[in-house]
Amino acid sequence: MGLTIAEKIIKNHLVAGEMVRGTEIGLRIDQTLTQDATGTMAYLEFEAMGLDRVQTELSVAYIDHNTLQCGFENADDHEYIRSVAEKYGIRFSRPGNGICHQVHLERFGIPGKTLIGSDSHTPTGGGLGMLSFGAGGLDVAVAMGGGAYYITMPKMYRINLKGCLTDFVSAKDIALEALRLLTVKGGVGAIVEWGGEGVQKLSVQERATITNMGAELGATTSIFPSDEMTRKFMAAQGREADYVPLLADEDAVYDKILEIDLDTLRPLVACPHMPDRVKTAKELEGIKVDQVCIGSCTNSSLPDMLKVAALLKGKTVAPGVSLSISPGSRQVLSMLVETGALNDMIGAGARILECACGPCIGMGFSPRSGGVSLRTFNRNFEGRSGTADAKVYLVSPETAVAAALTGVITDPRVLGSVPSITLPETYSIDDSGVLLPASLEDAKNIEVVRGPNIGKCPIGSAPEDVMQTEVVLKVEDDITTDHIMPAGAKILPFRSNIPYLSRFCFAAVDPMFAEHAKATENGIIIGGANYGQGSSREHAALVPLYLGIRAVVAKSFSRIHMANLINAGILPLIFKNEADYDLIAKGDRPILSNVREGLIGGEMYLTLGENKISLVCRFTKRQRDILLAGGLLPYTKNQKEKG
Repeated sequence: MGLTIAEKIIKNHLVAGEMVRGTEIGLRIDQTLTQDATGTMAYLEFEAMGLDRVQTELSVAYIDHNTLQCGFENADDHEYIRSVAEKYGIRFSRPGNGICHQVHLERFGIPGKTLIGSDSHTPTGGGLGMLSFGAGGLDVAVAMGGGAYYITMPKMYRINLKGCLTDFVSAKDIALEALRLLTVKGGVGAIVEWGGEGVQKLSVQERATITNMGAELGATTSIFPSDEMTRKFMAAQGREADYVPLLADEDAVYDKILEIDLDTLRPLVACPHMPDRVKTAKELEGIKVDQVCIGSCTNSSLPDMLKVAALLKGKTVAPGVSLSISPGSRQVLSMLVETGALNDMIGAGARILECACGPCIGMGFSPRSGGVSLRTFNRNFEGRSGTADAKVYLVSPETAVAAALTGVITDPRVLGSVPSITLPETYSIDDSGVLLPASLEDAKNIEVVRGPNIGKCPIGSAPEDVMQTEVVLKVEDDITTDHIMPAGAKILPFRSNIPYLSRFCFAAVDPMFAEHAKATENGIIIGGANYGQGSSREHAALVPLYLGIRAVVAKSFSRIHMANLINAGILPLIFKNEADYDLIAKGDRPILSNVREGLIGGEMYLTLGENKISLVCRFTKRQRDILLAGGLLPYTKNQKEKG
C-alpha cells in the first residue's frame, strides 16, 4: 500500500506511536515560528523550562501582529522577544520585515520538513510541500526544547483539481469552493492533500493561498506536492539546494476524495460572518461597499500584488470606498517599487499599509459602524475587524479590485481582459531584516529585557475527584477564539499581561463574564459544536484558566483549542448525549464527579438535581497524564525531575 505525501513526511519524523488513524503520534519538529501576539507567552514558557538553547534546526520569531505602537506595551514585547531570540538561538524577523507565513515561505520553508507555529495559519507552508501545523505557544515551546509534537494520526483527504482556472478566477476561489463543499467543520481530524492535473499550473504562492485557508476547514493541515513548480520558486529565491521532490504514491489510500472543476469555477465570496457561507460574486452584485482590504497572509504575495496593480493602473477608486493594500513582505514591497507597480496602486488612490497583518486582526483600518468591508483575508468572524457591527466578506484580489473600482460587489469578469503579469526569474533577496542569534558562548552574557507589561504564565493545578461547579457561561455552536479572547488594537498589546487581558475574555458574548468567573470557584463553560474554532491563540485557554475555569463541556471541540485547554490544565469534556446540552443553564451549580478515575476510564458525570449527565473523556494516555498533573508545564517539570 502506497503512502500519501503527508504520510511520507510523518513516517520520516515519527518518534512515538504508530501511523494508525485515530491514535496519538509524536513527531520530530524541524522548524518553529512564532509571531508577537502569541510569541511572548511562548517564550515565557520556554524560559520556564530552564533550557540554554533551542534544539530545532531553525526557529524564527516574527514581529507582524502588534506593530501598531500607541503605547509602550507592543514595543516592550518586541524588545523582550528580540533579546530572548538573541540569547536562545532564534532568528528574529524585525517589525516591517513582513508577515510570518509569507516570509517563511520565501526564505525558510523546505519541502519534506516539519514546522509548527503559534499561529493557526502556519499550514501556509504546505504550499511548499512542508508538513506545517498551527499550535499553541506551549507546544511550540516544547518543540523548541527538542520535545515531540503530539497529534492524533489524521485521516487523509484528497482534493483533485481538474482543468484550468479561467480569467478572473484565482486560488482564493478554489479555497472558498473547498469551504463551500466541506464547511468549517469538514476538515476536522484530517490532512487535506491537493492533487490532480490542475495543481501543475498553480504557482507556489497560489498553493500557499489554498493551504492557508485550509485552517478554516478545521483541517489538521493541508499540503501540495513538491514538484517542478516548487523547484522554480525555490530557485528564484536562491534556495534551489533545499529543493526536494515529494509526490504521493500512485496507490496511496485516502479516506475521502473530492474534485473541483477549475473550468467551471466562478468568482466566489464568503458572506458574513463565517468563511463557509459562500455564494458567487454574481449573486451578490450591487451590494454597496465602504471598504476594501487587500493583503494578509492569504493574498499578499508578489503575484497577487502585481495583479492588483495591473488592474488598478490608470483607474481611480470609487468615491466612498477606502482601499488599503498590505504587501506581505519587505521583499514583495521592494519589488513593487522596482517594477513601478506601487505607483500604479498609489495613483489609483490606495492607502499602502505596513508589511504586517494589520486589518486582518483588527490592528487598524477598521470599517465604519455598520460598514461593508471586502477583504482578501481568511476570516470574517463577527467583530474581528475591530468594528462590532461591520459586515465582512472574503474575496479574491480580483473581486476586491472590482468592488474598489465600482463601489459595489461586482463579478470581476466585467473588468474586461486579464492584464498580463510576468513573474521574475529571480527575486530581490535581502535578509538584513532577520537578525541572527548570538553564539552559545556570547549568549551567556545577554540579559533578557523585561518591560512592565511582561507578566507570567498562569499554571494549572491537579484536578479534584469531585468538584462543586458553577456554569459561568453557556454558548451556542461555532464559538471562535475571537469570541473567547478577542484580538484588535485595544487588546493585543496586553497578550503578555494575563491579568489585564482577562478583562476582555468573552466580553462580546457576556460583558460580565470575567467578573463572574473570577468570583466563582470551579467555574465551567457549556459549549455547542466546534467550540474554539479559529486562531491557535492559547490565550483563549490561559485566560479562562486565570479566571478559575476548570472545565469546558461541549458537543465537540476544534483540534488546536482542545490541545490548548489540555496544555493549560482545563478539562475539555464532551456530552455523551448531545441532547443533554439542553438540560444545563447558565448559573446552574452541578457536581462534576469521577474526575480522576474518569480521566483514566473515559467517563465523568455532571449531576444536577435528578439529572446525571455522562461526559466523554477522549484522551490519550499522555493527555490524561498532563491533565492529572494540572497542565503541560507541571507535567514537563515532573518529567524533567524524574530524569
